[in-house]
Amino acid sequence: MNRLVATLLILVLGSFASLVLATEDKFHFESPEKTALFIELTKELRCPKCQNQNIADSDAMIAVDLKRKVYELLQKDYDKDQVIDFMKQRYGDFVYYQPPVNPMTIWLWLLPVLFILVALAGIVMTRKRQPSEINDEQLAKAQAILERDE
Repeated sequence: MNRLVATLLILVLGSFASLVLATEDKFHFESPEKTALFIELTKELRCPKCQNQNIADSDAMIAVDLKRKVYELLQKDYDKDQVIDFMKQRYGDFVYYQPPVNPMTIWLWLLPVLFILVALAGIVMTRKRQPSEINDEQLAKAQAILERDE
C-alpha cells in the first residue's frame, strides 16, 4: 500500500514538475552583460494586456511573446535604446514605463507639480486666515468666562 501511494505521489509530482518546466521559458545568452540587459529590459517594458505589470512578472501570452522578441533582438545585437524604440513603435508609448514628454503626455509630468503648488497655496491661505495672536478683546472675554465659572 505504501509503495502504491509513493508511486502515485512520484507520478503526480513528476508530471507537475515537467509541466512547470515546459511552460517556463529559458533564455540563454553568450555573455552576462546581455543577460543583465535582458533582465533590465523585461523589467522596464510593460505588458500591454496587464494593468500595470512588467513583462518579467506577467504570465500573459503577450508578455511571453514580448520576452521572446526582446531575446531575439538582443541576439541580433540590438542595444537597449533600439529594443525600446522597436517596442514603442509596435505597441506605443504605453509599453515603456518612462513616457516621453510630448503634447499627449505633458499632463503626466505637470500634474504632480501643480498638485504640490496648489497644496502649498492652500496651506499658506489657511495659515493667513487664522489669527496669530489673541487680541485684548478676546482675552477679556476669556477671563470673564473663567471668573463666571469660579
